[in-house]
Amino acid sequence: MSNPTPGTIGFASPDDSEELARAELYGLLARLWLGPPDVELMTQFRVAVTQAPQPGALLEPAWQALVSAMRETTVEAAKDEYDALFMGIGKPEVLLYASYHLSGVLNDRPLAALRTELQQMGLTRQEDRYETEDHVAYEFEVMRYLIAGDDVEVCNLERQRRFFRGQVQPWVGAMCEAVLAHPRADTWRAVAEFTRLFIEVEAQGFDLLEA
Repeated sequence: MSNPTPGTIGFASPDDSEELARAELYGLLARLWLGPPDVELMTQFRVAVTQAPQPGALLEPAWQALVSAMRETTVEAAKDEYDALFMGIGKPEVLLYASYHLSGVLNDRPLAALRTELQQMGLTRQEDRYETEDHVAYEFEVMRYLIAGDDVEVCNLERQRRFFRGQVQPWVGAMCEAVLAHPRADTWRAVAEFTRLFIEVEAQGFDLLEA
């Protein structure tokens, strides 16, 4: 998997594929959870659209809040907040790894199960990546790949559903709640709320497929 990289920020237009919009959002969220925004990403937020294509949509208020939060902060302030919440010396204030939220321990059985599933899909972690595969940014990158990748044997709706149900949905909500409850969260409060609602929308979409 390649490192998450920011693309054009915003919702896809009505003429664009819904799948493309989903992939873009997973990619953006992967970038925001991987590290603080750089100058390029902050510049994109300065010109990002502030309304979803359908007024009143579930994600629209949270998207507006996210864009507003990014416009109100600075690169330096965002880095300070990210480091305070997710880095730190010793145990970070909030951990962004599935194993911790599912088992209470880092590098535990949930990570082993995830690695097995990734291996079955032919995906491996880059050797220069510090984060383990159960980091939220990595899992979001996998979802983006499963939506927008070219390998139809792997990148299909059924594989998306299985990976989301097994690896994303069980714990990302709890991670977001931990951020939302933290008194030092400011910009990432908006990131967490948008992420939480986006995961809800994704879950509802897969519910409809299974009905």
